[in-house]
Order: sequence, then structure tokens, then C-alpha cells
Amino acid sequence: MKQGVQGSPARPVAAPGGCADAERQIPVQRSSVRGQILDALRTALVTGELKPGEVYSAPVLGERFGVSATPVREAMQQLALEGAVEVVPNRGFRVVERGARELAELAEVRALIEVPVMVRLARTVPAERWAGLRPLAEETVRVAATGCPAAYAESDRAFHRALLALSGNEQLVRIAEDLHRRAQWPPVRRCRAALAADAAEHTALLDALAAGDVEGVRSLVRRHFAGTG
Repeated sequence: MKQGVQGSPARPVAAPGGCADAERQIPVQRSSVRGQILDALRTALVTGELKPGEVYSAPVLGERFGVSATPVREAMQQLALEGAVEVVPNRGFRVVERGARELAELAEVRALIEVPVMVRLARTVPAERWAGLRPLAEETVRVAATGCPAAYAESDRAFHRALLALSGNEQLVRIAEDLHRRAQWPPVRRCRAALAADAAEHTALLDALAAGDVEGVRSLVRRHFAGTG
């Protein structure tokens, strides 16, 4: 997870996360350090590199990234707001541990919020609008085939975000994405076949939405959330 960010010129650094398709060089500008550290920490959480229950200090993580403690601390404070970590006074930040019950509760809350919205969209959005989301659904299928949990988590959120954006309710989109992120931490280890099955539900959901199949939409969304998708 080491990244070097020193001086004003851009320096190439490897993306964290341990996935083959994520091993690329990213030019880091000084102004984007905090944002890239936040992205790197989110990836490390999804891949399990930052382990639930463990406490990490900003200075130590800063050394691993090759930056000062300040951008790491700022990024960790954002993750605390998102519920991924909690502040441990005078020590650092502890990665949140979530049991099966809490994950089930998150899935239930997501369903309570999103199922009615999806049903309404199935009744009101023209079929051609759903066609525009097909590339995002196909992207989740492609990424699932790589077996990279961090990359799949990002493509999964992008697809769901685009679906909900058709509601025109920005607050709904933000709340739903926050719940989605919480449901992805700690990472649930799933094989490529499980990721592929999850991604296949995206295309099935699009088909049901385009067809105006309300009962099919309702059933698919609930089953999808039960699988933490």
C-alpha cells in the first residue's frame, strides 16, 4: 500500500489493493494528495489490507504512503464520517468490525429505501432510458470476471448510483451510496463466480425495469441486497 508523494512535481505511484488490473502508475499532484489517499484507503478497506478491529495511526500510514500524517488524518476523518473507521483517542483509527446482524440490517435499510424507488422508476421511466445504463451493467460483468473486489465494489456503486440518479433526488442518491459503502466494509470474500452472479443480477434488473415488470424488479432488488450487491 506504499505510495510516494513528495515535492511539487507529479510522481508516478502504484495503485493499492493487490489486484492485477489496479497495478498501474498514477500521477499524483500535490493538490490531489488527500483525495488519492482517501481512494487508496477505501481500496485497502475493501481488499482487507486494513483489517477490521485493527488500529492504525496517521503517522504510520503516512510513512507507508510516503506522505505526511496530515492528509492521512483528513482522509481517515472522512472515513469515520462514513462509518468505516472510528476514532481511538491518542492512538489513531480503528477499522469498524461488522457482524452478520449489522450487515443484514444494512441490507434491510437499503431495501426499504430503494425498492419503492425502483418500483416507481419501472412504472415511469421509458425503456430507452434504461438502455443508456447498459454499458455500466456490462462493466460490472467485465470487472467481476477479474475477481478484483476493490474494482468490483467501485463498478457496483457506479451502476447503483446511475440507477437511483434517474429518480432526480440527489439526497436519496447520497444516502443510498453511503449505505452501500457501509455494506461493503468489512469486505465479504466472494469468488469470481459469486461476483459474476451478482453482476448478472444487474443486467437482469435492467431488463425488468425496461419491461416495466414491477414484481420482477421488486424481487430482484431484494435478492440483490440480500447478497450485499
